[in-house]
Amino acid sequence: MMGKNFIEFDAAAIRELAQILRDTDLTEIELMDGESRLRVVRQAVVAAPVATQVAVAAPAAAAVVAPVAEMLDADHPGAVVSPMVGVAYLAPEPGAAQFVTVGAKVTQGQTLLLIEAMKTFNQIKAPRAGTVTRILIESGTPVEYGEPLIIIE
Repeated sequence: MMGKNFIEFDAAAIRELAQILRDTDLTEIELMDGESRLRVVRQAVVAAPVATQVAVAAPAAAAVVAPVAEMLDADHPGAVVSPMVGVAYLAPEPGAAQFVTVGAKVTQGQTLLLIEAMKTFNQIKAPRAGTVTRILIESGTPVEYGEPLIIIE
């Protein structure tokens, strides 16, 4: 049985669990201790079958560019990255206007989006004032810890 001090709800513990998921090819880890519960989930990557040799050339190049672009976005000084694993939502509810759009001026502390994790909606706020130059996710998209979400310049 796990002791009360085993489950830590901090970024370092969540990062370690996410690394275990990557290392073991698991898609979910859940720890429970009495009333405490911590669940880390990652989206499984499924490779699509390739239809023809000709179709491989363009998608293969795009597949290489996408991770490089994502890494560059994560290193961007204005990148707002996900503090947790969950599902990102750009609006407060379905059919409502988005919190921010490309070109919008934001103030520090303004809500940019929501991330649902363990049935809780967490507000992701602007770490600085600036202009939203890129929104890197779609509403309803699963996101990973550290994944770039929005660029503010």
